Amino acid sequence: MDIVWREDKKLKQHLKKTIKEADVTWVKSSRVFTYRSINAKTRAYARIWGLSRIWQKALKVEPAYILEVISEKYDRLSDYEKSKVILHEVAHIPKNFSGALVPHIRRGKGNFYTKVNNLITAFEKTMDKVHG
Repeated sequence: MDIVWREDKKLKQHLKKTIKEADVTWVKSSRVFTYRSINAKTRAYARIWGLSRIWQKALKVEPAYILEVISEKYDRLSDYEKSKVILHEVAHIPKNFSGALVPHIRRGKGNFYTKVNNLITAFEKTMDKVHG
């Protein structure tokens, strides 16, 4: 079966809520497009896609990202786990919101997983205050 992508407005709302609660200030949610895929052959729960500089120039558009969730895996998660997946993907977006992606491993540039854990900790602190 072929992969099917569908725009997901509910995911967009979850993204906005999650980045607000984790105090993620560098992500322009209006330039993050959210999609749900069905039949994707991947081990991932979600993926982030950046619009590279050459495409931005050719299309005369601002930097943008696509957050794709893999329906068969992502849908089984609790809302809390979904937020953690979103934060992992958001951690791939650099602070300058350039359209580039931050890899899992970068030499001498800090630890990606520390960044993810810091985002999750900030998110959890907000959740504790709200539900606490």
